[in-house]
Amino acid sequence: MTLALITARGGSKGIPRKNIRMIAGKPLIAWTIEAALSSRSIARVVVSTEDEEIASVARQYGADVPFMRPAELADDNASSQSVVAHACEQLPEYKDLVLLQPTSPLRTSEHIEGILELSRRTKTLSATSVTEVRDHPAIMYHCGEAGDMVPYAGEKKATRRQDLEQLFSLNGALYWVSVAWFLEHRALVSQDTRAYIMEAEDSVDVDDMLDWKFAEMLLRARHKSSQ
Repeated sequence: MTLALITARGGSKGIPRKNIRMIAGKPLIAWTIEAALSSRSIARVVVSTEDEEIASVARQYGADVPFMRPAELADDNASSQSVVAHACEQLPEYKDLVLLQPTSPLRTSEHIEGILELSRRTKTLSATSVTEVRDHPAIMYHCGEAGDMVPYAGEKKATRRQDLEQLFSLNGALYWVSVAWFLEHRALVSQDTRAYIMEAEDSVDVDDMLDWKFAEMLLRARHKSSQ
């Protein structure tokens, strides 16, 4: 069985206290906790935080907070890898884990099961979620001081979206790793990582208020359609 690790620090510059701010009727972090608790393959749902209020909200929605994250792993310079490594040290009994960031509230238990099934089927040691890019590098430009436009990706050979090479970007919703592989490489993604493809509407990563408004609209619409 797999450990679900949810990382949630108290500091947030874009949206203050966003991890416990109410969105579509519940705290942002609650959407991720509930998705993990609904996943049949998850053995335990643990929140890593340095913030007592976040810990209290996490417990209220059914997650465990068996340790508090050190302050040095909760500042702007702390990497996700260092936070995961700390959790692995605290909970050494798990052989694999899925990292879930609370800023992806539209990721569901079906997506969690999907990436776990992918890891089993492909016998990989690392997998992560991606979504197709909306803004293709082939239609991006550098703009000079005089307003001149230089193609970012070099000379363009296609202008229609349907003619462009299909590209994907990390969406931040899911990272699955074998703990042994992670501790050896101290990485969540490598050239050997398998891609788990998600739809754009499930991949919203809440970073600013525009993301927030979009995510809330989608969450409310999803809830309404399920009634």
